[in-house]
Amino acid sequence: MSSFLKSFLDPKKNFLARMHMKAVSTRLRRYGLRYDDTYDQYYHMDIKEALNRLPREVVDARNQRLKRAMDLSMKHEYLPKDLQAVQTPFRSYLQEMLALVERERKEREALGALPLYQRTLP
Repeated sequence: MSSFLKSFLDPKKNFLARMHMKAVSTRLRRYGLRYDDTYDQYYHMDIKEALNRLPREVVDARNQRLKRAMDLSMKHEYLPKDLQAVQTPFRSYLQEMLALVERERKEREALGALPLYQRTLP
């Protein structure tokens, strides 16, 4: 990306990006989610592979957060304020593994090897 685009999207440098990040953070805190929880494993196969490579405890915690968020949403409620205060919506657990999976996929494509997985529609 160009340096202008990077500075435009950086919340430390752009007021609008900072406002957007704060709004997203508030919405995620209300339901106890992290930003990485919003990635859909059925939308992109790299995400599914990255989730398969994560430790079971991390995936179980993700599933619990998603279940709690769906339950709160169906009840039209939010987490209590004291629990919202301790949430960390932008603490990443998936980004490093996702970057590794994407690098491996690109390397396999460059070498002409067979893909690690085939895209199938659920």
